[in-house]
Amino acid sequence: MTGASPLWQPKPDPFVGARSFEVGDHELFFGRTYETNELTRLWQQNRVTILYGHAGVGKTSLLRAGAFAKLSAEGANVLPIGRFSYRSSVPSASLPDENPCVFALLSSWAPTASAARIASLSIEDFLRRNERADRSGQPVPTMIAIDQAERLFQDSEIHISRRRRFLDELIEAMNRRPAARLLLCVRTDHLDDVLPIAKEVADDSCVSFPLEPFGQDTAIEAARGPIERFGRALPPEIASLLVDELRTVRTAQGTDRGRTALVEPVLLQVVCARLWRDLTDAPEVHSTRLHLDVNRALQHFTAQALANVAADQQLPPHELASWLRNTFISAASKGGGTAQEGSGRAFGLPAAVVQAVEDEHVIKARWRNGLRGYELQHPRLVQPVQQLEAAQWHSAELDGPSRLRAAEEALSRGRLTLARRHADEAASAASREDTRTRAQAESFLGTVAYEQGLLEEAARRYRSAAGIFETLGDTTAVGQLLAAVGRLKLVQGGQGAGVEELSAAANRVPNDLSVQTGLGQALWNAGRKEAALVVLGEVLRRDGDTPEALRVRGEIYADLGKAESALRDLDRVANRAVPSARAARALALATLSRTEAARKELGDLVTDTVESGPVLFRAARVQKLSGNRSAALQLATRALSAKRPPLPSHQRSAAVQLIEEL
Repeated sequence: MTGASPLWQPKPDPFVGARSFEVGDHELFFGRTYETNELTRLWQQNRVTILYGHAGVGKTSLLRAGAFAKLSAEGANVLPIGRFSYRSSVPSASLPDENPCVFALLSSWAPTASAARIASLSIEDFLRRNERADRSGQPVPTMIAIDQAERLFQDSEIHISRRRRFLDELIEAMNRRPAARLLLCVRTDHLDDVLPIAKEVADDSCVSFPLEPFGQDTAIEAARGPIERFGRALPPEIASLLVDELRTVRTAQGTDRGRTALVEPVLLQVVCARLWRDLTDAPEVHSTRLHLDVNRALQHFTAQALANVAADQQLPPHELASWLRNTFISAASKGGGTAQEGSGRAFGLPAAVVQAVEDEHVIKARWRNGLRGYELQHPRLVQPVQQLEAAQWHSAELDGPSRLRAAEEALSRGRLTLARRHADEAASAASREDTRTRAQAESFLGTVAYEQGLLEEAARRYRSAAGIFETLGDTTAVGQLLAAVGRLKLVQGGQGAGVEELSAAANRVPNDLSVQTGLGQALWNAGRKEAALVVLGEVLRRDGDTPEALRVRGEIYADLGKAESALRDLDRVANRAVPSARAARALALATLSRTEAARKELGDLVTDTVESGPVLFRAARVQKLSGNRSAALQLATRALSAKRPPLPSHQRSAAVQLIEEL
């Protein structure tokens, strides 16, 4: 038995079950010594490393409890593991110009930082601020990771619209920060999506590392190690029999159809967790009933997983069970069936439902003839699935905070309807005493409405949440929510109301530079240019490296014709992907008669789907200065009718004048 890490405290259970290992579980993480060392080496030596494998094989566990824990113990400059998860505590409308994918990633890299500190930071900004040097002044590699990177490629509306901007920014950041070492953790069926991005960053320094299930010896180690860590013992012969049980395929009639070579880590953890609970009542594991114990554990796991999916997707549980049996355990398939995905459905079920079953590790994806197919996580699940009974269907009872986390998870996957339902249930599940969860759920419902384009509902939800937070004395939350309402008013063209709301927010949180910047923008939109520049100047006096304030002031300078001042501010902002900033920079360049550079900056920014009045009007001015009068006329006309956001009133007259001149 190994000695305990001084930072590790024993958990009540040596096995994690169906969930992934976390960093704090590293002392219980057995069976992956080679993989941990190899992944750590590749991560340190290459610009981009791709860890891939099917769902449930243990990628997240290897990353968190393996490579990340090892590097942290060695004192490497390793950032917290990144994910595309939303913060329910941050109303998205308070940061309307932020790419939520970037904000979610940076929030996970800096989990204790306030939204104001992250707002408007680009990925490059963040990496630059977190670089370290050794004693000789040489840069130390910055180890960064993105877990579950496949979520970026899920075909939801909110992901498709933001994906390219995020990827362009990530590639640019990696190219500009040579000390960064990026690890992407992705499911095998999305490997082809990730490889081209990785090669754009580092074609000659990009490696892939496949993760396979356990072999027999490593599976035995993973079963015995945690128990021994707790001062108990699992005899070698029992461990061997247990692993054999998880490798052997059996039908309901008990027919042995041979052995498979590998053991799925998630199923091993599920079974061992059940056996550990049995050990609290009996001192030994009996080989004579091991088959029944394994079957019972896998049956309970499958029933629980399908019940959870059925509850989320509002389906009868028996419908999912029937789908599993008919698709994967039919007489024709003999336990080896594959559901082929096509036209958004896989053998009669919506793709979202199938993906949810995969997320629960009951099935896994495989490519067949260029299409994504699905098969059981392991043939050992055949008999447990055949024996499922209606009495076993019990979905997990979640409290308010758990429902809210489920809502965050659904939104991060682009499942807006499911996110709304979970948030509604979170608000209902929160007791009268749990006022904070009710407030957070109401704020989150505002964010869901904002993502759905329901701006009136979003403002109403945010205002309601602010009222609840007011009773808790949480002025920071109130200020952020009022700022969100103010930003929504600006998007809808209510300049005066926007100034009023943002002024109230700024009074609540005077040290929140993001709110103060929003007030500056509101003042500009209301035609109060001097007041706007004073507010933004004060923000930059307090923190001269605030990207959002630099961007907004640079845009104002460009609109005012102060081209050199505009470029000075805009060139200090690494994140130039914000459409309004790109249009402002193009306008500043055109004002200085740098027409070719202005056209290049404008690029394909203005398309038929652009609805931003300020962006269209700046583009119109660029075209006029470049001599393209017809394009300028068309863009200025579109700017006057744009709605998201509309042109501020003081610029509408300028647009009308431009049209008359043309």
